Formats: sequence, structure tokens, C-alpha cells
Amino acid sequence: MSRRSLKTLKRSSTPFVRVGASGVHGLGAFATCSLPTGAVLGLYEGRRYSPAEVAALDWDNQLTYLFSLTNDEMIDGAKGGNATRHFNHACDPNCEAIEEYDEAGELIVKFVTLVPIEPGEELFIDYNLTADDDARASDYPCHCGSDSCRGTMLVTEAEGGQHETVHQTQTALVFVLHQG
Repeated sequence: MSRRSLKTLKRSSTPFVRVGASGVHGLGAFATCSLPTGAVLGLYEGRRYSPAEVAALDWDNQLTYLFSLTNDEMIDGAKGGNATRHFNHACDPNCEAIEEYDEAGELIVKFVTLVPIEPGEELFIDYNLTADDDARASDYPCHCGSDSCRGTMLVTEAEGGQHETVHQTQTALVFVLHQG
């Protein structure tokens, strides 16, 4: 897909993604066809929350699919989302999430392939999670199994500056929390 095709991609449309059982965690997102590097897979959809709304809500004991945006809003894919909410984490991902402004000036998140993808292949992004100071890496285990697995979905000390670099390059961060 070219950049121009993003303009015609309808919201909630994910024609290249299907949801199925994942060998990594719960449900996953899978390619429905062969995809070249740079293919736009869909937009992350869901209810948008302002920073004040996020702080006021009790997220304990809920399955949440929160994308933190650089404008401090969050998108909850569990409410009005599409198949893109099922992208699982991998330390060596085959896709990335990119923030950009749409034609109306709204900040959106799109998923793009980093490498060629085969039909049926699971689609992954690196969550690059950051957490409260008292969080332990073991609280956010990674099960991707890649040779470069860091054992956690958190950004590690060795990658310390990556979170800020990711933020500055407009790459969205995903928070997938499952508690309870």
C-alpha cells in the first residue's frame, strides 16, 4: 500500500488483519495476505481519553488496550477498537506503530510492516512500555521467544533513552495491561 492509500483507508477497516489464537499471548493479529515492507495495516481505533480522564478512571482488574499518544491522550482499543488492538509484543517486531496527523488535524496511530510478511504470519510491535518506579521487569514478562528477547515488555536500562527517542519520532507506545 502506498502512503496515498492511507487517505482512503476507512476508520475501523483492517482488511489485511485477522484475529486468531496466538502462540505468544491470548489473541493475536495475523496477516490475511502477503504484505510488502511499508504496508499500512490499519489505524488504531477506540475511545479517546484526555489525560484527566485517564487519571480519574480505575483500570484495576480490567483488560485494557491503551495507546499513549504524544499529545497525552490515550486511545482504548477495548472500546470501539478493531483488530489492530490484538497486535502482541515482540522484542524483534515485524511491524511498528506510527503517530501522525490526519487530514483533519487529529493525531492517529497507524500500523506499518517493517519487513515482508507472509499470509498467516502473526503481526508484532515492540510495546516499549514504561511503568511506575516501583514496577519490576518481571511484572511485564515477554514471551516472544526471539533471539533478541529482553525478557520484559518494558524498556530496559540498556535502552534507557529509547523511550524518549521513540516519543520524539512520533512512534506511539502501547500499554496492554491484564490484571486480576
